[in-house]
Amino acid sequence: MAVARRKLLQSRQVGSLLLLLCLSVGDAATIRYSVAEEMESGSFVANVAKDLGLEVGKLAARGARLVSEGNRLHFRLHRKTGDLFVKEKLDRESLCGKADPCVLQFEIVLVEPLQSFRAEVRVFDINDNAPVFLNKEPLLKIPESTPLGSRFPLQGAQDLDVGLNGLQNYTLSANAFFHLHTRFRSHGPKYAELVLDKLLDREEQPEVNLTITAVDGGSPPKSGAAHIRVLVLDVNDHVPQFSRLVYRAQVPEDSASGSLVATVTATDLDEGTNKEITYSLAENPDAVVQTFQIDAHTGEVRLRGPLDFEAVETYDIDVRATDGGGLSAHSKVLVEVVDVNDNPPEVMVSSVSSPLPEDSPLQTVVALFTVRDRDIRVGGKITCFLRGDLPFAVRPTFRNSYSLVTDRGLDREEVSAYNITLVAMDTGPPHLSTETVIEVLISDINDNPPVFPEDSYVLTVRENNSPAVFIGKVHAEDLDLGENAQVTYSLLPPKSGDLSVFAYISINSDNGKLYALRTMDYEAIQDFQFVVRATDGGFLSLSSQVTVRVVVLDDNDNRPMILYPLQNGTLPCNDLVPRSAEVGYLVTKVVAVDGDSGQNSWLSYHLLKSTDPGLFSVQRQNGEIRTLRQISERDPMMQKLIILVQDHGQPALSTTASLNILLVDGFSEPYLQFPDPSKHPRRVNTSTKYLVISLAVLSFLFLFSVTVIFIVHIYQKIKYREKFRIQEHFYDDCNFPNNLVQVGGNGSLSQPCPYEMCSATGTGASEFRFLKRFMPNFPFPQGTGEVKTEAGSNLPPDSDRNSSRGPEGHARIPDEYM
Repeated sequence: MAVARRKLLQSRQVGSLLLLLCLSVGDAATIRYSVAEEMESGSFVANVAKDLGLEVGKLAARGARLVSEGNRLHFRLHRKTGDLFVKEKLDRESLCGKADPCVLQFEIVLVEPLQSFRAEVRVFDINDNAPVFLNKEPLLKIPESTPLGSRFPLQGAQDLDVGLNGLQNYTLSANAFFHLHTRFRSHGPKYAELVLDKLLDREEQPEVNLTITAVDGGSPPKSGAAHIRVLVLDVNDHVPQFSRLVYRAQVPEDSASGSLVATVTATDLDEGTNKEITYSLAENPDAVVQTFQIDAHTGEVRLRGPLDFEAVETYDIDVRATDGGGLSAHSKVLVEVVDVNDNPPEVMVSSVSSPLPEDSPLQTVVALFTVRDRDIRVGGKITCFLRGDLPFAVRPTFRNSYSLVTDRGLDREEVSAYNITLVAMDTGPPHLSTETVIEVLISDINDNPPVFPEDSYVLTVRENNSPAVFIGKVHAEDLDLGENAQVTYSLLPPKSGDLSVFAYISINSDNGKLYALRTMDYEAIQDFQFVVRATDGGFLSLSSQVTVRVVVLDDNDNRPMILYPLQNGTLPCNDLVPRSAEVGYLVTKVVAVDGDSGQNSWLSYHLLKSTDPGLFSVQRQNGEIRTLRQISERDPMMQKLIILVQDHGQPALSTTASLNILLVDGFSEPYLQFPDPSKHPRRVNTSTKYLVISLAVLSFLFLFSVTVIFIVHIYQKIKYREKFRIQEHFYDDCNFPNNLVQVGGNGSLSQPCPYEMCSATGTGASEFRFLKRFMPNFPFPQGTGEVKTEAGSNLPPDSDRNSSRGPEGHARIPDEYM
């Protein structure tokens, strides 16, 4: 009947261990499971997804993983199903020793967003270890005079299991002298004592052999045995007596080896060798023997090894006093280990989010970590803070768990990475701390536009350049990183919509180099400007703009152009000079212009060749031709002058002008185109013949001149329009650049207005000559000089020098001469 009941109890216990999987939620922050030890690898524990309230597949999508406080994981998580399995066979004794309950803690960490859950699995013990006696054959020496009821402590058996599966009872083989009494220690396994029931008689039986059996409470129970050999000693009447039954001592855990713990004393009333007492440690666990020692003569109990409050809080030491006759007595020393703050806090970082975008909002979770302090009674409160002024803060999540969050805005351009020093400090005393460095990289976002170092650029290019010539470069810097810092350059169309700038300029989109696409002509365009945009390569691109002004530099590529006297190859241009002219008489003025600017347009006039070099001179600055001496009757009637007009460019360019001057007795004589004096006589005696010929020639010349002037007028108009490419400024007056010769005191014209020479024929004393414009009127730019005309000293009675100017400062022709 007893056997059947034991088998039924055994089957129920095994069944309960195999079904020992349960979920226990003690609070909202920790999930608790339980499992029996020695379960095979791959055994199912629980469905984590269901317990966390997550849908199937969410664990895989959020990258769920297990994080243990130690470096070893005993479980594995199937992300797709959410099932939790045993990773390897669990041995409760190797994991927790004698600690009960045996709890394995870990965290379930999810990302996107970062989140963690605490979980713990309690490992239940099964009866897989039998009680074991360390000394299989203990020897007891008991005097034959030992009184009845004497007790003799025996070495206790050790059972690695706990609870019901641990050591429960001792049994003793049948004998006539002893029975067994089981006792309990305050901390430790049960132990047995032999109690003397019958007086020993060495002469009758000198030795007694016993068998002690230790039995645990498992199903089925397991046991271990030891054979006790009892030697009966000869009579020793007195047994040593300790001064106390129990000695108590408190020792700080940081005490050095050799420190005094307690002193035990015992006395013996016998004499001689039977009175000599020797102290020793009785049957004690290995932990006691390795930690303590006793002086055999003085009874001083001292430390042999280090103490650790976190491992063992109290020790129960059995001390034995033996006299010279072999009699012994036993006492106990209870040692309480005093906890001191000798363990710094431990920091376990479970997850770090790195790199971190620089535009992360405040309170973004950067890392998760837990702290613990093995000193329970002292220094147990832990404070966590960051060293230095950093844009991060520590926030508690639940017990001993914290999160590292952003506390201020981040800027990768200022700091691209942070080495965050996390300090965990206990309350001491003394204060102990642990520093842990967490490296967080800051990733770039496109938050900085390209920046030009200059507000505007001014580039120069010389005219007549080669097409596609490099003229300069613009450059913009972007403080971002990677693609966000790749700058692309482009030309922006003008606000007016005029796209002609694209015909002049091209830009390399990669490096900002600017090229002139066509040959520049300073006379057509002096400068122009455009806008360059720099755009970065970010997803939401940013850009900036800069204005570029291109200045065209002038080259001396235009020869001076003679405006007067006309050099059209049709009729010679003749000027009349009275033979009565005084020295310094203004004969005429050579008017020329140069299409260039600056020094390239400064003109000088030189008399290159003349019929009589000593008769006329040319003013170098203004081209005025004046007489050097009085005209004599011997001077030829026709004087031919060749004037050289030269600019000041490098190299200098020049043009020559031919001019015929007729020496006449007075302007009352009709103007004729005189033949060569070498072929015709100078004087004609017959006045009638001369008058007829003059009238005929004059009539023919008038008709011919009108026709030629009209043709030349049209020709010159077309020629000058093509020459200067002026398309929009030909309206009422001249609008040429300030690069023309001005007639006046400074020797240069401000406007390139062509003139033709007209002379009034007929009788009378009028010798007025003027320059008549034959091109359309062009407006003068503001700030330029005026075209001035110089006439002879004999003006008509109703006109003077001032009356020859128009309202805009132009040379105005009197009505009677039109």
